[in-house]
Amino acid sequence: MYAAAKAVLKPRRISEYVTAGEVSAAVLSKSGKIYTGVCIDTCSTLGICAERNAIFNMITNGENEIDKLLCIPPFEGKGAPCGACRELMVQLMPESYKDIKIMLDYSKGKVITLGEITPEWWIDY
Repeated sequence: MYAAAKAVLKPRRISEYVTAGEVSAAVLSKSGKIYTGVCIDTCSTLGICAERNAIFNMITNGENEIDKLLCIPPFEGKGAPCGACRELMVQLMPESYKDIKIMLDYSKGKVITLGEITPEWWIDY
């Protein structure tokens, strides 16, 4: 997963208003396939996080169950999904979202579950 995410981590300016590739992500689906995505930032909030881009890539290819998610932020630091990315995963897998494994810190091998960082979500009530 790390190698797949690293392969698409290519910061670049698309136009004077759009940048891409400063953050990359990889999703391992329940079938074992890896899907990648990069962040796309715009000056008018029309962009998308790398995690959601990877998840949408997975959905585009006919899958909808996530096993693991990994994100490579700038300078390969620690990376946890933002609230919008967490919300998408919760709504995508409402019965089992808590089991999705999130690589928080690749260099230290730190993995947590989405349930640990999203313990009490509105969908649970």
